[in-house]
Amino acid sequence: MDWFGLSNQSFDFDMFSRNHLIILGIFILITFLIFLNRKKLSDDKWRRAEIGAAFSLILIEVTNQVWMYGNGVWKLGRSMPLELCNIGLILSVVLLLTRKKVMFEILFFIAILGATQAIVTPALKYDFPHFRFIHFFYAHMMVVWVPFYFSWAKGYSLTFKSVIKLTVFINLLLPAILFINKQADGNYWFLRHKPKSTSFFDLLGPYPWYILSLEGLLIVLSLVVWLISRKWNRSVERRSFT
Repeated sequence: MDWFGLSNQSFDFDMFSRNHLIILGIFILITFLIFLNRKKLSDDKWRRAEIGAAFSLILIEVTNQVWMYGNGVWKLGRSMPLELCNIGLILSVVLLLTRKKVMFEILFFIAILGATQAIVTPALKYDFPHFRFIHFFYAHMMVVWVPFYFSWAKGYSLTFKSVIKLTVFINLLLPAILFINKQADGNYWFLRHKPKSTSFFDLLGPYPWYILSLEGLLIVLSLVVWLISRKWNRSVERRSFT
């Protein structure tokens, strides 16, 4: 299955190449525009845009699954949408369609701690204009933009209970991911072994203790995100009344 009819073109992705820097520029620009236009975006006339954005995420993820299957690279142990950023995409869709605050609370942490890091240092093989390049950055940027939109335009905010909800959510999923990894010979969330290449996992101890270290790190970073978010929201509220 040849996307864009460019089967002979090289799509090797280079981090911080021109195309990557353009994407980073677009990401920063639209993030800034969402914040700058937050009062206009608070109007309910944007409801159709929310639903449209949700269906665009569904479409691009379904297309991604079809691409992997059609090109013979779909594997049960690595291609299901079970990584945290994939789960973030699912939460984005549900949040856009339902506006449930609990979805926002969990998604915000995934966006800040996972999706932003993936945008800056992507684990990606394909460069523009390959479909996988477009899918990767569109999906990850939307996972960030959606909670920012609900925070800045709709007034959603985090509380200490949000950290607890995230922890409960992750630990409820954990047994299911472990089971799927065992049955599918996968390594979702790196729960069966560390990445083969050198990574920060090497600082967290041997298997299986690094899993506990990861959970502790998740809680600490989530608390940091909550504290920064609370201070930011208070600062914005003070400026809005002056």
